[in-house]
Amino acid sequence: MIKKFIDKLLGKSTPGTSGGKPHFGKREEVPASVHGINPELVDRRAADVVHTLKDAGYEAYIVGGAVRDLLLGLRPKDFDVATNATPEQVKALFRRAFIIGKRFRIVHVVHGRGREHEVIEVSTFRAYLDNSAAGQVSGNEKTSKAQLSGMQHAVDASGRVLRDNVWGPQDEDATRRDFTVNAMYYDPETQVVVDYHKGIQDAKKKTLRMIGDPATRYREDPVRIIRAVRFAAKLSPLGFTIDAKTAAPLVQSQALLADVPQSRMFDEMLKLLQTGHAIATIEQLRKLGMAKGIYPLLDVAVERADTPFVKAALMDTDRRVQEGKPVAPSFLLACVLWEDVRKGWDERLNRREHALPALQDAIDEVFDRRIGDVSGRGKLAADMREIWVMQPRFEKRVGNTPFGMVIQPRFRAGFDFMRLRADIGEVEEALAEWWQDFQTADDERRDDLMDQAREEQRARQKAQQQAQPVVRRVPKKAAPAAAAPSAEAELPTADGAPDDAAAPKKRRRRRRKPGGAAGDAGPASSAE
Repeated sequence: MIKKFIDKLLGKSTPGTSGGKPHFGKREEVPASVHGINPELVDRRAADVVHTLKDAGYEAYIVGGAVRDLLLGLRPKDFDVATNATPEQVKALFRRAFIIGKRFRIVHVVHGRGREHEVIEVSTFRAYLDNSAAGQVSGNEKTSKAQLSGMQHAVDASGRVLRDNVWGPQDEDATRRDFTVNAMYYDPETQVVVDYHKGIQDAKKKTLRMIGDPATRYREDPVRIIRAVRFAAKLSPLGFTIDAKTAAPLVQSQALLADVPQSRMFDEMLKLLQTGHAIATIEQLRKLGMAKGIYPLLDVAVERADTPFVKAALMDTDRRVQEGKPVAPSFLLACVLWEDVRKGWDERLNRREHALPALQDAIDEVFDRRIGDVSGRGKLAADMREIWVMQPRFEKRVGNTPFGMVIQPRFRAGFDFMRLRADIGEVEEALAEWWQDFQTADDERRDDLMDQAREEQRARQKAQQQAQPVVRRVPKKAAPAAAAPSAEAELPTADGAPDDAAAPKKRRRRRRKPGGAAGDAGPASSAE
């Protein structure tokens, strides 16, 4: 309290708050002998970008989470570069470079092509600006487009930064970053780390600490709330914890996320679940009291994280990321929402609806109730639907169905989904093994597998027939013999009337005797 009062008298303030000149930290240049970063872990393409910018006369450093991971002895997944060159100056230096973004204008420098391509994100040092002096709009990114088009620094009514494209020196750029361990700069040529906010010390203490006043920083950009959870989850296996002052406003600030565009929230949710630390993320959300309220789909994932199927999907996603394999958001979301689809499908089948239309209707209902606008994002919804619709088709292993299945583009995702179902006992293990063999087998082996499937199908049908109760036909009782020798004798009915009163008597046609006997004269012969 006394320190804050003295700072106020001296005209100082904590970065991220209004009033007075902020303290930007003291520049410290830490040599390789102290920080111990292994240069072998530095991506060659990121180092080339830094080299190109420095050759052109600009300052350039690897920055952010990559430096943090290098300090911890980890190989970073992504490399970002920070420079004092403007986006236009950066773009002019590289053959394949693209300026993106409106809120923060950055440059993507692309190396390679196809699946092997690598993107190095290059940002310009940003100035520290007092947000109370920024231009203010009443709406958001969508409703205030006209106002924002000519603004370089703007906030909404809650203080959330909508535009931040004012360039400045490196010390101010460091103050604009979120956590101290993410605000360090590494020069791969001199191997010097530039640190303004004791980031190296916090890395050694294994502490996640926000630069400036946490509540103010969360208000500037509410997505920092999610980033705090993500970094805590990623670094928790190394013993990192969130600083108490940084964690204190998290739950209270959570309501600010309602103003963040849904598309950005969706992307941040996927980062929580698809960066290789999904299980740890769920644990952090529960530990911090944030299991609900961040994003509806994330709420469902947290709620179902302990169910066998969703837990298996989260663990499988973590494993694939750690092995360097690709993961698709459609697959994980299909796993999270499968319980809803299956329940809706079963209800419709119980109402005697046809299987495929019933499944399609159940899927439509889930999209409307759980996904909303995300369902309009084209490929995501299409891939989820295809994974779900494929499940009953795996039961059909005769005819042309198996051959048509294995050539579908989404077959592998559908099979992996069914494989997880088999792992938890939702479908037979033998079914998953059959499809595992079939997709990699040659023609001869496939013929054998088809024969096996036919035999199993016949065995099931036979077992079903044997299990059904046997229905025996009871023979009709024989008619009682007539008492009178004449077949035309009339039998009385229950009320005493002749039988022909109830039903007409059949006329018997007499055979014609040869020779035209007198007995032939009568009604039968006259008809001829």
